[in-house]
Amino acid sequence: MVVDYEDQHLMMKSNSLKFGVPGLRFIAASRTLPGPEDAARLLHPIMDCLTRPLTEEEKKSGLWTAPYNRVIFEGTMEEAEAFFQQTKYIGNPVNAPLNIYTDGLPVVLPTEERVKKMLTGTSHKPDEVITLHEDGRQGKKGQDVMFLPKLRSATVEQVAINAVMAGCKPADLPVVLAIAESGVGVGTTVFFSQWACVSGPIAKEIGMNSGIGMMGPGSQANSAIGRAYQLMAINIGGAMPGVNRMNFGSPFNTAGTCFAERTDALPPGWKGLNEEHGFKKDESVVLVGLATGGIYGAQFSPGGYRSLQRSGHGGVARRMGVKGTPGPHNWLEYIVPDIWAGREGGFIFVMAPEMAKHLHDIGFKSKDEVYKWLYEHSFIPLGKYRLRSWPDEAPTQGWLGVERTSGKHWKDLSDDYMVPLVSNPTQNCIIIAGGDEEVCLQIAGGRYMPDPHELDRFGAIAYSIDAWR
Repeated sequence: MVVDYEDQHLMMKSNSLKFGVPGLRFIAASRTLPGPEDAARLLHPIMDCLTRPLTEEEKKSGLWTAPYNRVIFEGTMEEAEAFFQQTKYIGNPVNAPLNIYTDGLPVVLPTEERVKKMLTGTSHKPDEVITLHEDGRQGKKGQDVMFLPKLRSATVEQVAINAVMAGCKPADLPVVLAIAESGVGVGTTVFFSQWACVSGPIAKEIGMNSGIGMMGPGSQANSAIGRAYQLMAINIGGAMPGVNRMNFGSPFNTAGTCFAERTDALPPGWKGLNEEHGFKKDESVVLVGLATGGIYGAQFSPGGYRSLQRSGHGGVARRMGVKGTPGPHNWLEYIVPDIWAGREGGFIFVMAPEMAKHLHDIGFKSKDEVYKWLYEHSFIPLGKYRLRSWPDEAPTQGWLGVERTSGKHWKDLSDDYMVPLVSNPTQNCIIIAGGDEEVCLQIAGGRYMPDPHELDRFGAIAYSIDAWR
């Protein structure tokens, strides 16, 4: 038996079917009543659900497997286009029709000929099941990848079909297959955003944009690969708003977000994403991330940033206390006070090459040194930490667990004890990308942390692209 909210009934039905208990009983809690009052209201219904004998229908069990009809439509091209643009009305909390097979935009029809051509982009067989090449969030190496949220497996051909629909080219397929290895999670009840960043030689091989406009429209490879993520989530994972995708949605997900790292613009001593995640410099990987919070843009105008670095003038210089002193200056000091204002855990910092160069010039000779600095500047008093929402749950285990930096129980610490908002330095991640304008984009949700008590257990993981060539 499960207690949920009324607007989550469709999600609970979907989950109960996914986990083999289609007749699961659940009742709705109130989103407005005070806790004690709602608990008193629910007491009798809960006891009834727990003690009432199961009906024959409720006794049924077994995992539901999505039927895979290799050909789902036959007819004219016009009829096929209409078929793939079908919608289905979803009730509360959506109350609107949603596309069944697509992201709402027109798609390239996945004909036999087009899918066969797409499959020339990989040496893997069409009927090969997508499996993990390394241990990760979904399990051990060699295990079948279970596409979220409905935990379905998939073949190389099924991934290729979605790559065709997204507008990918055969050369893009290894990237899409590597992204598929992530299980293309979409999150449930929070502001989840999905993104992917390609690192290594393949980015230039397939013409990916790592500069101006890399997250916007017009970059064919970026747009098509990013869109393939969302189409796989819909058609393989079974993701649907109001059923198992319970959030506002995100601009990052409108047609998918995929971009490339500017490995040629890394400061000396700074590793690219591939080397940073245990791969070689000449290997191609894709970092697949779930942003579990907001997305923050530029914190200052380009002119303000240049005034800071050139001559120490302007509001940024005044705030940092370096008025009149030419740069370079550590511009992170300007943005850090606001980064963790409403969230704990790691961030993905997507910074323009010039901003990375300035950090290098003032002494940060590696990314690790930046990560260490960010960690050291994330500490706040426990008294203020207690005023935040998320620490009530995962990081502290309801304040009954042990605080990691002291080794003591949370209840034994004083309010002035300093607590880090990032569990360890490597939860943060830096990506060098973009053009010449001074922009640093922060994506809330850092690198994957396997600890179930971490906020970033849904964070970014790197997958080999070369393994899917």
